Amino acid sequence: MSALQVYLEGVGVWSAALADFAALKARVHGEEVTPPAARPPATRLPANERRRAPESVLLAVEVAGQAVAMSGRDAAELLCVFSSTYGDQLISDYMCATLAQAPAELSPTRFHNSVHNAPAGYWTIATGCQAASSAISAGHASFGAGLLEAATLCVAEQRPVLLVCSDIAGHGPLGDMSGSLASFGCALVLAPQVDARSLYRLDLTLMPHAAESLQPGPPTGAWHEANPTSASAWPLMQNLAHGEGACTVAAAETLALRVVMETPA
Repeated sequence: MSALQVYLEGVGVWSAALADFAALKARVHGEEVTPPAARPPATRLPANERRRAPESVLLAVEVAGQAVAMSGRDAAELLCVFSSTYGDQLISDYMCATLAQAPAELSPTRFHNSVHNAPAGYWTIATGCQAASSAISAGHASFGAGLLEAATLCVAEQRPVLLVCSDIAGHGPLGDMSGSLASFGCALVLAPQVDARSLYRLDLTLMPHAAESLQPGPPTGAWHEANPTSASAWPLMQNLAHGEGACTVAAAETLALRVVMETPA
């Protein structure tokens, strides 16, 4: 396929060790950073919603808010793509346990928050966004699949797009299966044309790959290996922190996305 060319205007990052993209850049360059508060602040949500919302929603809304603020765009006008490998693992574990032991006690609120597009719903309602939104999952290729979806939408519609990718730590048997040990989220605002907001140009090319070629290598203990989103997003996040580079990320079981980053002309 021909390369998709989009322009990056904003970046959001949050984990238990990193409060934002500035903290990520500092850490990549070997500097000490102060860990953020225990829960993502998600200030774009009303206070009552913040108190009730699960961590998966707070995480997605926090990184989305950071990226949009950096871009200077109006959140209400952005097309949205939300991507997550496992969704809300805590609620899924709770629901499985409750259905197995006392199904009549299942919480309607938790059931409401268990759906994969819950973060998209919270975000669009809080920001008054009536633009199209989607929520996707592609296993450990979810970050690449989300990036491909967002870039394609950006070019096809000739409109800026917000991409949000996040996963929280697992719990119980589901956590054992997922291997997600920590929460991580990142967000990008992509635009079809270069302007004063543009930070980098991204050229994305879809190509086939052997399923095993992009599998993670032996664990090294690095922080980004503890979460499926951070592990798959790390090649691009690292390049963004350095301000240059090219990388390849899985976009499906047998498809890869080559991402070349350059300073906009």
